[in-house]
Amino acid sequence: MRTVSLFSYVDLEARVPAGHPLRAMRGLANASLAALDESFDGLYAKTGRPSIAPERLLRAVLLQMLYSIRSERQLMERLEFDLLFRWFVGLGIDDAVWHPTVFTHNRDRVLTTEVAQGFLSALLAQAAVKKLLSAEHFSVDGTMLKAFASMKSFRAKDGSGDDDGEPPEGGRNGERDFRKEKRSNETHASTTDPDARLYRKSKGQESRLTYLGHALMENRNGLVVDGAVTHATGTGEREAATKLSEGLGEGVTLGADKAYDVEAFVEGLKARKIEPHVAINGTVSKTGKVTQDGGAARRRPKPRLCDQPALPQADRGNLRLGQDDGRPGADQGARIGQGEGGLHLRPCRLQHHSPSEIDRIDG
Repeated sequence: MRTVSLFSYVDLEARVPAGHPLRAMRGLANASLAALDESFDGLYAKTGRPSIAPERLLRAVLLQMLYSIRSERQLMERLEFDLLFRWFVGLGIDDAVWHPTVFTHNRDRVLTTEVAQGFLSALLAQAAVKKLLSAEHFSVDGTMLKAFASMKSFRAKDGSGDDDGEPPEGGRNGERDFRKEKRSNETHASTTDPDARLYRKSKGQESRLTYLGHALMENRNGLVVDGAVTHATGTGEREAATKLSEGLGEGVTLGADKAYDVEAFVEGLKARKIEPHVAINGTVSKTGKVTQDGGAARRRPKPRLCDQPALPQADRGNLRLGQDDGRPGADQGARIGQGEGGLHLRPCRLQHHSPSEIDRIDG
């Protein structure tokens, strides 16, 4: 027979370790949410059922991102039994957890672009965070955000590939053969997530239904100072980077990888007096000319290892490198500077001369 206590007093504050990282993050989040009190006053329900408090909703969304919880249903399940999650969100041990559908509807209503941007601005304005940021050097980058939609939902917009309206074999989510069927974002769309786009990051990778996430970071500690999510397109990264860098002042530097090495983007930064530090996308020829994708070219300083052309292989003398450890061979190392000829150092190369030529050059 199992016995249980009639009363139980659980202090959630005492259950969380003093050095837990979420303690510092909760303090920063609470200070940022306090700065948005006036904005939240108009979000509370005046009639009908009480809505979820915006402060608790935002804390729950933060946990979902920090712990990579992929659905609201799994988040509510975690809140049901995890005391750490309850403490961070602000739920008591006896408080009921919200229904996933109610949480989703309230999140879409509360977490607008203005509220999210206001929360991030309030967070960056705090003294504890502001001292970690730099105002001279920034970087921008993008990443793929996989949509929560199956490739089998990517159907023709006009319904031509639906096999006369019949579902695929094996039920609604059964297998389907897409071989020899041309699919593109212009003619197809996902039936479960219409905003997702078919996209691949680079050549050789598979195409997926995705979005693009963009982040603007300062280079001192790598903290994100701004972000955005856009449709997955070939120009989405550069367009988002242009918009995110609008708030930067003149004279700052902006680093990016080779995906941003497009003339229009680079020249646009220069026109706003932002110094671009963009990796070159292309190959460097012997003349120092960089050939990029799309036929664009940019001049780069010609590498000068030597002012004179290299000598033919037959005229390089008898110096040989051993193949075992990269040192001169024993049979040749002893002959350097002896015998009929020697090695004479000249600018940028080694030359082999006879003793009379060496004396004439040294003279």
